[in-house]
Amino acid sequence: MIRQATIADLNLLAPLFDAYRQFYKQPSNVAAARAFLASRFEHQQSVIFIAIEAEHAVGFTQLYPGFSSTRLTRIFVLNDLYVSPAARSLGTGKALLDAACSFGRQVGASQLSLRTAKDNTTAQALYERAGWICDTQFLTYEIAL
Repeated sequence: MIRQATIADLNLLAPLFDAYRQFYKQPSNVAAARAFLASRFEHQQSVIFIAIEAEHAVGFTQLYPGFSSTRLTRIFVLNDLYVSPAARSLGTGKALLDAACSFGRQVGASQLSLRTAKDNTTAQALYERAGWICDTQFLTYEIAL
């Protein structure tokens, strides 16, 4: 089952969020993960969907709101998507993507966007199967602050 998470789901989400961060080579810190998510909920800064199987959280995706100046519309950045190893290849990732897209449509967003590591070919294949298109027109630049 996929549903929109609430602050009441923090204890379910924090270990998943910590595992997601570890996937991206960050040190484990469940307390910090919990505090980060709590702040997102308390300030209404993101929308999180959670995948539940047999009363256990097995995946999540987090959307951050934004705007497109050229389209004059609301957009969302799908910043995080994680499915626990035991729940992979069961359609959970696709279901989370579908929930995110459905939400975006419901609130009138014109697009969702995401980034993934160049070597994360498993995720890339999932996104492409789900109809996401890899942008080859624009480059992404960053600066550490």
